[in-house]
Amino acid sequence: MEAHLLTGIIGLVALVALIAIRMPIAYSMILVGGVGTSILNGPDIFLAQLKNLAYSQFSIYDLSVVPMFVLMGSIATQAGLSRDLFAAANAWLGWLRGGVAMSAIAACAGFGAVCGSSLATASTMGQVALPELRRLHYKDALATGTLAAGGVLGILIPPSVVLVIYAIIVEANIITMFMAAMLPGMLAVIMFLITIALYVAFFPESGPKGRAVERAEFISATLRVFPVVAIFGTVIGGIYFGLFDPTPAAAVGVVLVALYGIGRGAVKLPEIKHALLETARTTGMIYLILLGAEMLKIFMARGGVPQAMAAWMINSGLSAMSILVILLVALIFLGCLMDSLSMILLAIPFFWPVLVTINGGDGVSAADAAFGMTAEDLKIWFGILALIVVELGLITPPVGMNVFVISAMVPDVPMGKIFLGVMPFFVSEMIRVTILVMFPVITLWLPRMLNG
Repeated sequence: MEAHLLTGIIGLVALVALIAIRMPIAYSMILVGGVGTSILNGPDIFLAQLKNLAYSQFSIYDLSVVPMFVLMGSIATQAGLSRDLFAAANAWLGWLRGGVAMSAIAACAGFGAVCGSSLATASTMGQVALPELRRLHYKDALATGTLAAGGVLGILIPPSVVLVIYAIIVEANIITMFMAAMLPGMLAVIMFLITIALYVAFFPESGPKGRAVERAEFISATLRVFPVVAIFGTVIGGIYFGLFDPTPAAAVGVVLVALYGIGRGAVKLPEIKHALLETARTTGMIYLILLGAEMLKIFMARGGVPQAMAAWMINSGLSAMSILVILLVALIFLGCLMDSLSMILLAIPFFWPVLVTINGGDGVSAADAAFGMTAEDLKIWFGILALIVVELGLITPPVGMNVFVISAMVPDVPMGKIFLGVMPFFVSEMIRVTILVMFPVITLWLPRMLNG
């Protein structure tokens, strides 16, 4: 084995060890990338690279959408938007057996469409829906599992910060990625609703029927959700139909959500200050992780690790589809150990070159490609699959970040019971991944249609 490749592999092992002892992922990547590059090429090369690296990374225009979407989600949380969504969903679905749990899923999807963060969706909707679920005597496994699983919808349904970061890493069009996420996101909501319906059919005592609301209450709850629909329609519709690019669209979304919160008296100066500070902290963390990921990527490329991984996969004799499955399983495993953004930044620079090489390269035609699609289509398809399995990591033992978020709200419910509650949704997600792997057209149809 060549010395530079051995150095790269040792660096990768060191990175995993640092993450395992809970060193922040950004510092771990910066340390391994900096030390590794210094060993391979000398400290002078590393310092020269560092001089311009931060500016070149942070000055990417597409990255300006990140703080805007984060701010929109922060203000939406402060504005009480989640309560209106849950009330409207409950008015429509609450009378069914398990209907309040279904309402929580629908509200999670709606809030995720404005917020774009899985953890924020799980936390906010947990505070809104969990008291109602427990008041109606839903079994703890179904109540907590529904909210932990519903939170994962925030990562895929546009706008999604993680989806933006993926697009930047693989140099995909952000608008195209948003288009591609729509149908898989809607499929997730439908399958979660079906999962709850089947669950309460087999275990009727787990999810009792709620009450059917009065006509006046039904109309009132439905009308209150119209501003949310209008905000989502303006932001996403404006992007899809070319009225504005993602960054201006996100800025419009911030203004609309703020006006909505101010208009209903939920957002005042303290709330705006809190949202701005939260956005600064979150954006700073994201940008630092991006810097670390770039430093690590440079070190690994100099060490030849991605190239060696691609060569090993190609020479393994496995089919292209088998290799894809291996990479997706690896993403699920990594998702159990770290947050979704860190995992995307760490894994995609390794996995994407492997898939492109196996598919036949950047210029390959669909007829000659191993996956039966061009590199551009593969970029979109794999991105959606990757984000879905990232979702699975958020509800998979032993870490399952969404499970920890919900567990903190109900300390009297054992962690094992919450993990038990998310297992039906985990199975539902695995079925969805299988469907999207078997039928790529579900992911690619909307981008192809809207792009002509």
